[in-house]
Amino acid sequence: MTIELIRSDKLTDQVDYAYAAVARGPLRAVFTAGACPLDAEGRTVAVGDYAGQAEQVMRNLATALKAAGASLTDVVKTTVYVASSNQADLVAAWDVVRAHFGDHDAPSTLLGVAVLGYAEQLVEVEAVAVTS
Repeated sequence: MTIELIRSDKLTDQVDYAYAAVARGPLRAVFTAGACPLDAEGRTVAVGDYAGQAEQVMRNLATALKAAGASLTDVVKTTVYVASSNQADLVAAWDVVRAHFGDHDAPSTLLGVAVLGYAEQLVEVEAVAVTS
């Protein structure tokens, strides 16, 4: 199985993600719930800290993917939710998410939302991964 990240010379190259992903070969799809900034006891961590919550979210996402037999490099799409209308807050969370993916810049949607599900939650990331 291979994942090809698609870029187009007809779209700007000034973004740090691919515009699409194509998975080829015998596939197994993994769909995650939104990973939240919760510790092992279910408490929201890094209250008030977008980057700190994004760190916990990405650790939790990697753990969920591993439990499903996948990893961050198998991800073909993410959606990043940030409870803010301030673009700087979205970027603070995004920078952490991107750092965890390294060179694997799968397509992603980043958006600000009014509120997320847990008390004092600021960040959530859901993913779709494919494995062979």
